[in-house]
Amino acid sequence: MSSRWRIILIAALITAVAIGAIYFPSLKRRVQAFAKIQQPTEEQARRELTPAVGDSESEPAVKATMYWASEDNDGALSPVTVQLPLAKDPVLRAKQVLNSLLAGPVDSETRTLPADAALLAFYILPDGTAIADFSEALANATPSGIQSEQRAVDSITKTLAANVPEVVRLKILIHGQEVDTLAGHLDLTGAFAVSKKALFAYGETIVAPVPGASNVTPVSQIAAPDKLTHAAATSKLSQ
Repeated sequence: MSSRWRIILIAALITAVAIGAIYFPSLKRRVQAFAKIQQPTEEQARRELTPAVGDSESEPAVKATMYWASEDNDGALSPVTVQLPLAKDPVLRAKQVLNSLLAGPVDSETRTLPADAALLAFYILPDGTAIADFSEALANATPSGIQSEQRAVDSITKTLAANVPEVVRLKILIHGQEVDTLAGHLDLTGAFAVSKKALFAYGETIVAPVPGASNVTPVSQIAAPDKLTHAAATSKLSQ
């Protein structure tokens, strides 16, 4: 190769490197900016997954009872009265009180549910069985252990019992699916008794708290619906 062509080749390489040094940082910035636009923040994703519970501002503020951890008795729950604008519709009302429970008390030390957990869906079937679908954070961020898991579920069932009398029993799903346990210990395959009505026979199974195993009820008739819809859930429960 002649020296003339060698000089031309070297000049071309130098020019290419210079162009790359100028262009690629700009391209990188554009890609990063596009990614920020396309990918929602965690808070945006949470808001998208959490269903709207209706226009509560038009509802009158009433006394609602939340069950958070007791400050005096470790592992126990204490009722806390708060003012909330609650809907008369039991489904909307249940969503409102559960979202308030998830938001947590003023004192974060008495929180019973993970701060990142969200209520994705809530239904009440004609027989009084409620189906509550929570985000994966409820299972992933709840401290593993029978006491902490029991307290988390009890805070949910007691809060529902105090504010939504239409709920008889509760089935908990995680991201639309039935899971075996909450965080490795508490059984979630059955339904939890919420009101005294759950002490009566349900089909061939007595729906009642099981001594030594929290208030979980191994009800074989209740199965997690493949898709969390009222019709699908009703069909599953009728089998």
